[in-house]
Amino acid sequence: MEATAGKGVSSIKSVLPRELLASVVVFLVALPLCMGIAIASGMPPAKGLITGIIGGLVVGFIAGSPLQVSGPAAGLAVLVFELVRTHGMAMLGPILLLAGLLQLLAGRFKLGCWFRVTAPAVVYGMLAGIGVLIVLSQVHVMFDSGPKPSGLDNLIGFPTTLAQAFGPGSGMQAGLLGLGTMAVMYGWEKLRPQPLRFVPGALLGVGIATGVSLLMALEVKRVQVPDNLAEAIDWLRPADLVNLMDPAVLVAAFALAFIASAETLLSAAAVDRMHNGVRSNFDKELSAQGIGNMLCGLVGALPMTGVIVRSSANVQAGATTRLSTIFHGLWLLAFVLVLSSVLQSIPVASLAGVLVYTGLKLVDLKAFRGLGRYGRMPMFTYAATAAAIVFTDLLTGVLVGFALTLVKLAFKASRLKISLVPMEGNKELELRLVGAATFLKVPALTQVLGTIPQGSTVHVPLGNLSYIDHSCLELLEEWGRANAAHGTRLLIEPRGLKRRLEGRVRTNTGIGAAGTA
Repeated sequence: MEATAGKGVSSIKSVLPRELLASVVVFLVALPLCMGIAIASGMPPAKGLITGIIGGLVVGFIAGSPLQVSGPAAGLAVLVFELVRTHGMAMLGPILLLAGLLQLLAGRFKLGCWFRVTAPAVVYGMLAGIGVLIVLSQVHVMFDSGPKPSGLDNLIGFPTTLAQAFGPGSGMQAGLLGLGTMAVMYGWEKLRPQPLRFVPGALLGVGIATGVSLLMALEVKRVQVPDNLAEAIDWLRPADLVNLMDPAVLVAAFALAFIASAETLLSAAAVDRMHNGVRSNFDKELSAQGIGNMLCGLVGALPMTGVIVRSSANVQAGATTRLSTIFHGLWLLAFVLVLSSVLQSIPVASLAGVLVYTGLKLVDLKAFRGLGRYGRMPMFTYAATAAAIVFTDLLTGVLVGFALTLVKLAFKASRLKISLVPMEGNKELELRLVGAATFLKVPALTQVLGTIPQGSTVHVPLGNLSYIDHSCLELLEEWGRANAAHGTRLLIEPRGLKRRLEGRVRTNTGIGAAGTA
């Protein structure tokens, strides 16, 4: 036992320097994003930092995906903004507590794999729609103005915000800081030297913008972070739990749980493709996210998911264990406790610039073009999902995407070619079925059966079918029984349909089974 313990300590010592370096890289990436996403969500920046700390110290310790980093996600900013606007900031805690409980139960009941069945076109379309909404709202924030309630209002109101920026006030100065932050991020992404690849462009852009704003003494809006982190905690009030009986609140909690879980597990799958280490346990990861979100609900913070930007930075920095994720949460906590005055110097417009740049990256046109390999329908689903999110809301957009996916499946399932082919024998016919015989094709099949002359022998080979359900099978058998008195024989030949035949072909008077299933 002592030898095993000594080996474990030795192993930790060997990886500790690399994990510490990786954790610093993740911390530098997470710091501006935690605050920027909070602002985009209509919440104080400190709320995002609290979520990042919980994501590192708690979820990082129990996660099922060791190299995935959890924290506030841009993909949830739009949903949280809508929840806060509709139900108030106080109700976010109960909603998040219930959403976290649902995630925890889903993980315990091993439902993790089901959150990954979402069609890629819907996921990419959802992220694109969220990206557009983030851009439309944060462009206003970038000019020291406030975001409007909806994407359409943000789009219509942009000329007014731009006109005000050219007038008296700090709007144009703030806008230039935001644009400068984006320019630094873009330039650093393209020209970053290899020895400095671990320095995140977002931190560099925010740092330069902050330095310029202080040097020129610009009167722009700056981040408001309390000197004492405890002041940012809004403990859940038991009285607010009563409001969970509101159907609208329940729907919001289910939507938050589903979207956060889907984003987390898709991110975990992407992280697994980046390294050769321990694979993700999706059910354990889902449970860990549930615990993290329940804690965030208790303290009134932002919801969390596994986030791909911070996770990929973690892998690229050389992390091989969960230690880097845990340490990044520790650095966030230490920075907020010791250097909160530094955070208070950051221009809000610079963080908005980070979010605008992030939103533009979410609109992945490469993924959109890649869907074209599978036909036009996935591309249409992507565009329709994104458009529905922009012009309605996140939940409606996702439901539109699911509906289009189901329509596509129904169309594929209903493709059945039915033909009557004469055979060499006297009054012998072959009812040839090619495709999938489902209940959707019962009317067409009934119509063809009605054209068969009485006294015929009808062979029905099922080998060309990918699937046949009980409704079509019973239709054939009932038709055979009904016409047996007129000398008609129906011979169902299920050979070659193993594992695709729903039910069992019965042999009755006038109906034969030529072959075995």
